[in-house]
Amino acid sequence: LTSSIQRVLSGLNLLLIPLHNVELCSIRLKIRMDGEELTEQETALYDRQIRVWGADAQRRLSKSHILVCGLKGTVAEFCKNIVLAGVGSLTLVDDRVVSEEALSANFLIPLDENVYSGRTIAELCCDSLKEFNPMVRVSVEKGDWTSFGVELYEKFDVVVISCCSLATKKSVNGKCRKLSKRIAFYTVDCRDSCGEIFVDLQTYKYAKKKREETTECQLQYPSFEEAISVPWRVLPRKVSKLYFAMRVIEQFEEAEGRNTGELCIEDVPGVSKLKKELCEANSLNESYIPDALLERLVGAKEFPPVCAIIGGILGQEVIKAISGKGDPLKNFFFFDAMDGKGTVEDISNPNNGS
Repeated sequence: LTSSIQRVLSGLNLLLIPLHNVELCSIRLKIRMDGEELTEQETALYDRQIRVWGADAQRRLSKSHILVCGLKGTVAEFCKNIVLAGVGSLTLVDDRVVSEEALSANFLIPLDENVYSGRTIAELCCDSLKEFNPMVRVSVEKGDWTSFGVELYEKFDVVVISCCSLATKKSVNGKCRKLSKRIAFYTVDCRDSCGEIFVDLQTYKYAKKKREETTECQLQYPSFEEAISVPWRVLPRKVSKLYFAMRVIEQFEEAEGRNTGELCIEDVPGVSKLKKELCEANSLNESYIPDALLERLVGAKEFPPVCAIIGGILGQEVIKAISGKGDPLKNFFFFDAMDGKGTVEDISNPNNGS
């Protein structure tokens, strides 16, 4: 099992860190993981990535606690990546039962229906993830996570939520920000062949190394609510069309009381009407949000290859945030398989210093 995991980790690291930054030197180390030294097996398992991002970064990963709410295909890919990377613990929340839609993109759910027995998606994914890396503590938290209090989030260093309502994104992000400790907050969505990641690291300090010099950097992030409240008319026209399209879909779902992913092709006229109203209110030309793009996003299922891409990017960003190494994205990331482009957009109000 160990050699198998090492081979997978090797492939993962090729995606996460450019090899031209790697100094393949011999490293002898002692790392304490939750107060205990790494065993010989653990040192061997994480040896290659320790060579890539260093012993200190691996130590921080080993002590990190991550909460993930909503286990769809993109999040399944993310969970696989961070478990292989060797985080301290991963807590899963998703009380849904297995459906055909869930099976279509979430590879962590076994195909054998005999193992379901009324078990939730989180419980089934938990079993699968434990097999990827037995050294990571993977557990399940039951309950309606949209109503969890701030005391739950205080236990974690990173919170990732997926495929939830506009109100839930604002609420969970707000709860994370009320705590005295800094929590890295992420939302992620994949609709059809398009994906979006939002990042809030609050006040984030990190080290940036160029050649032999190390520079201390600091970024100030807006909350999700603050970011989407920036008037469209003050944003550069080069901002990704996906940013505007996703806001239209979110607002339509909220206005109609729909859950994420419940829209269908019959809702397109209503979505187009809302688009027109929002564009007029924000002095944005309607043609900037193509109807063809909205039609792709309405009622769209996840596209597994895009899940893999977005899940990989999200894993990389969380590892950056935990380790304090590398420039984190600020604060939206978009991907559209139609043109194969990934775009980072800093949607911040220029008047509040974010």
